[in-house]
Amino acid sequence: MRLVLFDVDGTLVTARGAGRVALMRAMEAVYGTAGPVDGYDFRGRTDPRIVLDLLTAAGLPEAAVRRDMARCFARYVRELERLLADGARVEALPGVDAVVRRLAARDDVVVGLLTGNIEAGARVKLEAAGLWPYFRVGAYGSDDEDRRRLPAVACARARALTGREFPFARVTIVGDTPLDVDCARACGARAVAVATGFHAAAELAACAPDLLLPDLADVDRAVAALTA
Repeated sequence: MRLVLFDVDGTLVTARGAGRVALMRAMEAVYGTAGPVDGYDFRGRTDPRIVLDLLTAAGLPEAAVRRDMARCFARYVRELERLLADGARVEALPGVDAVVRRLAARDDVVVGLLTGNIEAGARVKLEAAGLWPYFRVGAYGSDDEDRRRLPAVACARARALTGREFPFARVTIVGDTPLDVDCARACGARAVAVATGFHAAAELAACAPDLLLPDLADVDRAVAALTA
């Protein structure tokens, strides 16, 4: 049995910047500043890491940032729900709906998430796209701010769900950033990169993933590749 773990933003869906806007509003409401947002690269980073980086760069003590982080993320989820309420801003990327449905219907695959989003944020985005019910397990930024530690969380949850062991050699991590590839490489999982986010295919190829796809639009090819 294989565990296939998907990133969210830029891999499964686009929310057209709603997550960034919601997080900025939440930080401004709770901490009084969002920090140096314009010069910061959000791609592939966990939500807690983003908050820590931006606010400590703005001069706030790390302890103070951590103390109010739960309140910040509660505000973030409310802002995100408002932004995505009409469903128009979130869109599943090419082939995603069919690929996820096909994988979820198989008895030799567990479909899950490995994302820097906090769990509640991932749920809001994927519910808006109609995808949330297909993911049986997940590891989130709310589990650990270090993305490299999330595969072990996902494997433990898959084991608790199925009673089966999931060594990293039986795990596929799918994402659209170099940090997704790095996450897979760090634990020995199979790395599949998709050029549907903000990184060009050449940039992803330089990270040497096991497989690089332009997108998931070729559903048969994608399903075969993800279950190989």
